[in-house]
Amino acid sequence: MKLRLVSVNVGTPRVIGKRDGEDLLSAIAKRPVTGGFIRVGKTNLAGDAQANLRAHGGVDKAVYAYPADNWPWWEKEKGFACAPGTFGENLTVHGADETQIFIGDRFRWGDAVLEVSQPRAPCHKFQLYSGREDAGALMTLSGRCGWYFRVIEEGEAPIAAEMERIFANNGAPSVGGAPSVREAFFACLDPRVGAEERQRVLDTPALAEAWRVRMGMGANQA
Repeated sequence: MKLRLVSVNVGTPRVIGKRDGEDLLSAIAKRPVTGGFIRVGKTNLAGDAQANLRAHGGVDKAVYAYPADNWPWWEKEKGFACAPGTFGENLTVHGADETQIFIGDRFRWGDAVLEVSQPRAPCHKFQLYSGREDAGALMTLSGRCGWYFRVIEEGEAPIAAEMERIFANNGAPSVGGAPSVREAFFACLDPRVGAEERQRVLDTPALAEAWRVRMGMGANQA
């Protein structure tokens, strides 16, 4: 499998609005970068940053990818305009969605190797940035969440390129194979998912510790 890079996006914290009367700082407003290559580090792309390091960033959430394959659903079904960076993603990709990407999949991007670590959980900043009160609910109900990568190997990566999957984790040792990103998402946020399926997700070695903790809080505790 290859994912085409539609856009590579970075941003630094800025005020995106107010919450409870106070300025809300976020780096969700990312913009496409130009040039030939970008440095992929253990916790960030060059030029990228996060405002709240307790909820965003770190080694397990170094790079956030969102599939443009979801755009037709958002635009045609929900009247939600999409463009590179709409979801606060670093990588706008095309070629697969959350049902085709598995926790633990590895992709080579230039010199860098990235591993899928967890789904993205919607937050109030996404709603504020998008101007849609229902944005978080739409992401939660649909599972069109995108995914985070951890960086296994750092390096220089081309901005206009493809990412090649070099390891597909759907044949992992856990019973039934490793979960797709969407399965991992619903295992945490959908109370209808059974205990056996939740355990299958938890048994996946590549799953980020933060997502394990979130699942331990119980369904709908995002």
